[in-house]
Amino acid sequence: MAKLLYSATMSLDGFIAGPHGDMSWLGDYIGPNPTVDDLVGNIGALLVGSRTFRGDDPYKGTEHEGEPFGGAWSGPQFVLTHSLPVTEPPPGVTFVDDFDVAVAAAQAEAGDKYVNVLGASVARQCLDEDVLDEILVCVAPVMLGAGVRLFDHSGDANIALEAMSVTQAPLATNLWYRVVR
Repeated sequence: MAKLLYSATMSLDGFIAGPHGDMSWLGDYIGPNPTVDDLVGNIGALLVGSRTFRGDDPYKGTEHEGEPFGGAWSGPQFVLTHSLPVTEPPPGVTFVDDFDVAVAAAQAEAGDKYVNVLGASVARQCLDEDVLDEILVCVAPVMLGAGVRLFDHSGDANIALEAMSVTQAPLATNLWYRVVR
């Protein structure tokens, strides 16, 4: 069964998006990253939060605007939302209003590859439901000061992680963890 992996680029002070979901800061830190390049080929489906799907795009104004991983990946996307749209979704995108259904559908599509989780809220839900297997954080050398945190954990229990790898790319330090159950 496909593993669920939350991947995100984060500022050193813990934000994955700036105030109001601003992603323009990320453009300065997108560059060669062998860890991410290898990961992209091992993603079978995306599980995306609605705010992330509809939100700001670090590739805005480029030919790859709206494309996951700047066009390096294509495949099925499952967008978790509270309100299903009435219009036809873009090709390859399925809107789902039930967490368990979305996870099961993404895992079925991903096969033996990863379901890549995009969005802090969906990642938190995956942790709360004990279905998140791994976390890859690319730490960019910048401090944003405010915005959307990597995790807003409302519980008082610690979540144990086991380091799988630490790698250095020209524009980020990659920290890959396994969620200990």
